[in-house]
Amino acid sequence: MGGEREARKKKGEEKKRFSCWPMEWRSYCVLVVVGEAINEVGISLKTQELYALVFASRYLDILTDFISFYNTTMKMIFLASSFSIVWYMRRHKIVRRSYDREQDTFRHLFLILPCLILSLLINERFTFKEVMWTFSLFLEAVAILPQLVLLQRTKNVDNLTGQYVFLLGAYRAFYILNWIYRYFTEPHYVHWITWISGLVQTLLYADFFYYYLNSWKNNVKLQLPA
Repeated sequence: MGGEREARKKKGEEKKRFSCWPMEWRSYCVLVVVGEAINEVGISLKTQELYALVFASRYLDILTDFISFYNTTMKMIFLASSFSIVWYMRRHKIVRRSYDREQDTFRHLFLILPCLILSLLINERFTFKEVMWTFSLFLEAVAILPQLVLLQRTKNVDNLTGQYVFLLGAYRAFYILNWIYRYFTEPHYVHWITWISGLVQTLLYADFFYYYLNSWKNNVKLQLPA
């Protein structure tokens, strides 16, 4: 039973390929933004730290399982880029000065403990890797909150920052398409934990998408309400 479940999981990992490109662009966009150090363009360090923790807890299997070269490479890229972004914003002498700590004050550590407790209570199998995988899903669902709060405080959103947040939402939208495809093509494909956490994450983006698409449609600068 366990072997069959692992086989299905590996098969599912291979079918996720087409939904990975927005996350590759997420890392690229943030690296460009902090690399240029454009006077704090609205990137939240709190959100970047949460995403680094998400990937670190989700990709523990690279130490024990080999699915494919592509799969391992993408996981390493996500990990390396996420921790590089955090280091850049915390330690780089220019970017560190331009980062606006006074605005980015969301208490993101308070998101971690509830997600961890919830993953201990609700999971598919009570093993260390499965609990950490579930924890990463719950944490990813709310990791964008510090970023959204920061954008609301600054109101005027830089174009590149807006595109970065949009790509984060697009990444989740592509995963939803992936789930729909797998539901109709794979027997017994039901993962309520993944689906519900993904739905919560998508709903958090709804308000931002509304204003982003309006600004794009009217060709005006993106502004968010306070």
